[in-house]
Amino acid sequence: MVEFRALQLANEQQSAYGLRYDDFARYRKHCANRTHRLRSSLKMTHGSKGKEFRKLPSLTEMDLEKVKEGHLQLLLLESERAWAYAQELTSLSLLPTNSAHSASLLHHATGRFRRAINWATQLLSLSQRLYTSHKLTAESLLECTAYLFLLNGRFLLSAPREDFESALPQLCITRMILDILALHAGNSRDQALAILWSDQVGPMVRWCAHQMGREKAYDVDSIVREVSEQNVRNLVDNWDEVVETFKKEVEHQGLGSNVNKLGKLDESKLMWEGEPVPVRSPELVDVLLRVQNAEAKMTSSSGGKDGKATKGGQGGKRAVAAYDSVLAALSDAEEVARKLSESEAQKASSSSIPTFLKSSGGGGQVRDMHFVHTYIVYQLLSKRIQRDLLLVDALVGEANAAGAAGLKANKASISAAADPRLYPAIVKLLDSILQSLSQLRTLSIVDDNPDLSAAVDARIGFSKAKRCVTLARCYIVIPGDKKYAEALTLLQHATIHLREARLVLETLGSLDDVSSANGGVDEIGFYPLPREDLDILDQTINKEGSEYKRTWLEKGGAVIGEQDEGKGKKHKKPVFFNIALNYVDVDMELMEKLRERAGMAPKDSAHAASTATSTLGQGLSKAIVAAPKASVSALGPRAKAAVMEGGMSRSGTPEPRELDGGKAAGATSRLGSLLGGWWGNS
Repeated sequence: MVEFRALQLANEQQSAYGLRYDDFARYRKHCANRTHRLRSSLKMTHGSKGKEFRKLPSLTEMDLEKVKEGHLQLLLLESERAWAYAQELTSLSLLPTNSAHSASLLHHATGRFRRAINWATQLLSLSQRLYTSHKLTAESLLECTAYLFLLNGRFLLSAPREDFESALPQLCITRMILDILALHAGNSRDQALAILWSDQVGPMVRWCAHQMGREKAYDVDSIVREVSEQNVRNLVDNWDEVVETFKKEVEHQGLGSNVNKLGKLDESKLMWEGEPVPVRSPELVDVLLRVQNAEAKMTSSSGGKDGKATKGGQGGKRAVAAYDSVLAALSDAEEVARKLSESEAQKASSSSIPTFLKSSGGGGQVRDMHFVHTYIVYQLLSKRIQRDLLLVDALVGEANAAGAAGLKANKASISAAADPRLYPAIVKLLDSILQSLSQLRTLSIVDDNPDLSAAVDARIGFSKAKRCVTLARCYIVIPGDKKYAEALTLLQHATIHLREARLVLETLGSLDDVSSANGGVDEIGFYPLPREDLDILDQTINKEGSEYKRTWLEKGGAVIGEQDEGKGKKHKKPVFFNIALNYVDVDMELMEKLRERAGMAPKDSAHAASTATSTLGQGLSKAIVAAPKASVSALGPRAKAAVMEGGMSRSGTPEPRELDGGKAAGATSRLGSLLGGWWGNS
């Protein structure tokens, strides 16, 4: 039995080698290289073994026992090569720079198109022989038939023929075959493949009906049904028998193995507002199958608990690990969908080929691909938010367990037993959640739904409130430097955000999980927001705000880190004195009185030290004025530092004195050498 899928092979080659962006030259070169390799592997090159050239026999006349899949691939790729060359020449003829010889280009394109149809006819002839001898399936024969009729329809529509009456039956039969293949497909990939080719035929059928003056040219399905029933038995040999055989083969394959069941997408999970998500690309089917398989494994590993965190956060950690595979699969799906959406948009905006001859399905195809890409981004962001919420629950569970252990052992507070790194980690996770929610809010499918957009806004406000509360705890948990003013300010912001979230949910008419009014499905199920969560957060804000205010007032508004009773902490000198003492002499008696008034222990030796230091400083100042430069420089920096550290007084800046005669001049010169060149300048 020869296994050959013409439409699948053509789609794979076109998607991988240039036709995704209508690069016909690249695709033609690829087909040429591929056919050369196939001829070499099948030993069908045109070389002669002697002086006489012996032409190779036609593939349609080969012995069926020697026919391999490569022979069918060779015929298909030869047809694709000629068709790509015809499309390339057609696009060149439409350029303004080639207007002088556009007729010759179209004539050349017509010849290549006829060559493509000739190769496709040979392919269908060989396929019919193989099917008659039971060496080829009915599905493969139907695909070869659809491929030939599609080429015929394109050829009849191309300039300068534009034979709409002859092209319409060819295209309608092609669409009918593709609809049968999609309806009885064994898996989602084959179904998407048939739908993808069917989308290419639809615009051409509509164009033919419009040019022929049909009243309902927009109703493609009815036109296909009517025209194909009239012409299919005349144009396709043994039509009824082939279709019946195909249906029996599909039933036999469905009963005989579970492979097709594993390859089918769960359409109940691909719904948006009660409508199915259109998946029209085999590449999308592959990545979405991986996503659904990863979700199934995640559900089975979590034991049906939806990955909720258990005591100590162990269940949350296992659920987070299961989410990694789902997020990786969704990232791959988003990349594939983005590339497909960009390629469809680029082909739709291209003007080098007539609209009805493009491989794209028109504006509907572009719109569907954009919607699918947006839907996948929505799923990716929602799963990322779920993962971050589980991480937050796991961290909070560990913190609660550690706090309970600390209370039992040392009767300490939870804040003392908690890890200082806990709340910054939670703040970072809440930042990630807010970023994902903000991206979610900008999606077109969210913005078009007022209820869904309002629900997302409510989640954003609630997350901001939680972030402010957690950030306020960061200012309190830090040992030795608690900042109550900043924490209370953050709690005020949290109250504002929580009030905004509550108002948004009240406008929706419910404070429980918000459901979509259109589809009736909870579309914010990944981030539930019940009434209890709002009330608990409000109570937490009020409770912690009262505690922070009471503690701050008990400390007298001072910064934690002041000298406590019996702990002997070193008093930290204010930075102000480091600057002021350069210019002002401090009254140490007044400082002692201020210390006694503040309730601090007086220093008995402080006054004596300050007096000695002041006297020493005054003597040093006089010595600096009167002594020569060498004696002043002899006083090292360590001695100067000892003088300054011994008390709270420093010598002021020396003032110039009026001296008699040479003494004044000598003193001025010495001061100038000490204080710099600016001294004494008028």
